[in-house]
Amino acid sequence: MIIGMQRAVSRAKKTRWNKFVEKGINSLALCAMLVTLCEYGEAQQAGKIPRIGFLQRRVAPTPSNPDPLGDAFRQGLRDLGYIDGKTVIMEQRYAEGSLERIPLLVAELVQLNVDVLVFGTSPAIRAAKQATKKIPIVMITQGDPVASGLVDSLARPGGNITGLSRLTQDLNGKRLEVLKETIPRISRVGILVDASSPETAAVSIKDYENIGRALKTTIQPVEIRGPKPDFEGAFQAATKRRIDALITIRDALTASYPNRIAELAIKHLLPSMHADSPYVEAGGLMSYATNDADQFKRAAVYVDKILRGAKPADLPIEQPKKFEFVINLKTAKQIGLTIPPNVLARADRVIR
Repeated sequence: MIIGMQRAVSRAKKTRWNKFVEKGINSLALCAMLVTLCEYGEAQQAGKIPRIGFLQRRVAPTPSNPDPLGDAFRQGLRDLGYIDGKTVIMEQRYAEGSLERIPLLVAELVQLNVDVLVFGTSPAIRAAKQATKKIPIVMITQGDPVASGLVDSLARPGGNITGLSRLTQDLNGKRLEVLKETIPRISRVGILVDASSPETAAVSIKDYENIGRALKTTIQPVEIRGPKPDFEGAFQAATKRRIDALITIRDALTASYPNRIAELAIKHLLPSMHADSPYVEAGGLMSYATNDADQFKRAAVYVDKILRGAKPADLPIEQPKKFEFVINLKTAKQIGLTIPPNVLARADRVIR
């Protein structure tokens, strides 16, 4: 009887143990399944190719009219290991010189729910700020982003906007000074502006007028209008008004036609000063500016940080640390101008 009771107890213990083991196996299976699902989810997330919305106001590039700033940005991405179409997708848009198209193109990129937006034109930055508080925005702006209300401060931008400021407008005085030093006889300077952007044109003209008074130089606007500017007519008007030299305001419209601007300046024997070196590389006389290609290349670093999890609000706005003075001696010879030795000695780069 005692032996029978012991066997009964033993069977009960085995039954409980088998149930325990069965539960354990089920639990392990459940854990394994959850781990598998998590790993699958992570793989799916890791396999997601980030998309970058990139918009410029200029016309779409062609072999004869390339896009050096867009190329610089893409090179910056490649240097960081991003390959378009494989590890990143570039959603590129060009406004063809039209201000009216910019809000529509910005809205299109926002609706695509890209991972980050990159803009080098103020109208696009403002349109994006109104369109989204969620998508990070990397800007490359010419002016003061704090004064224009785009960000709270340079050190801590706040919101979803960060990037770089080129301080282009802050260099207006230096450009006119260098031009006057190079050609002391000039008394009338034309400012090539996009009249279809009246606010930007007005600010630029006012800047130069203030500096011009101190240098006893009259400033006159030379207007073009996008999206199909009549450069020939503008230069003919400048010649009739006896303008002695020309300063080009860098914007999306003029940036689309550096070769045409340089060609006409040489044709009309107009010494020209520019707000970006590609104009000089195309045949303009001089430029004093930040290296815009470097700025656009640097924007790729901000994109990389954001794609890795950084918040735009915590990424300080970067300001240029170096300014570049470029002279094209070949152009000087074509228009019959001798560059003074003291000016030539200050050039960071000379094109011969």
